[in-house]
Amino acid sequence: MKKGYRLPARLNRKIGQAMHEHSMFAAGDRVLIAVSGGVDSLTLACVLSIWEKKAPIRFDLAAHHIDHGFWQGAGDGALVPDQAIGGQLAPFGLPLEIAAERSLGEVKRSCFCCARNRRGQLFELARARRYNKIALGHHRDDLIETFMLNAVYSGNISTMRPRQDLFGGTLSIVRPLAYLEKYEVREIAADLGLRPVKNLCPLSDDTRREKIRALLQRLYQEEPGAKHSLFAALANVRTEYLL
Repeated sequence: MKKGYRLPARLNRKIGQAMHEHSMFAAGDRVLIAVSGGVDSLTLACVLSIWEKKAPIRFDLAAHHIDHGFWQGAGDGALVPDQAIGGQLAPFGLPLEIAAERSLGEVKRSCFCCARNRRGQLFELARARRYNKIALGHHRDDLIETFMLNAVYSGNISTMRPRQDLFGGTLSIVRPLAYLEKYEVREIAADLGLRPVKNLCPLSDDTRREKIRALLQRLYQEEPGAKHSLFAALANVRTEYLL
């Protein structure tokens, strides 16, 4: 990380806007940052560390990684999570806590099952450690892709919200990068010297999300303003014109 690094003003403004418009943090919050090792979650963890140091309010941050066990088959030269992920967070004053993935039992592994299992484990961890916020690294592209995934494959109109309150408001999921585009997250990561950790899941390159992502890229090439319009549509739902 560059000494005295400051987020670019235009990106800092977008992050601040998302935090403000969705009331993401308050004094005394205990925030669990879910860090997979991908560039988005690594960037989120470091951005929140930077923000926490300058914020007028105090809130506690802790980084957690759910280990799926794929590292064991990565070869002798592969770095384990505490090195590959924890080593990048240490300069920001964020120690990494690692928990083994809860067993899926007899359920066949799929992206949906893994995500649901991981989410449940994070909820349990938050409850046990008294975290009231879980921060996830989803950005604008993720929100649009999720909207398309749900419409195409699940037959419903929905997406991930920048802030979602759960369990009667005792726990909230927050997405501080929700207003940033993918390339903007990567711009911050490059400035901070962050290196994404390869996803070792054997299903990572053949998912429905990858298909939707490719479809959207073709759309954006033909209609450059489509991404802006799709994101705006998520907050401009005219229910009187739906079935």
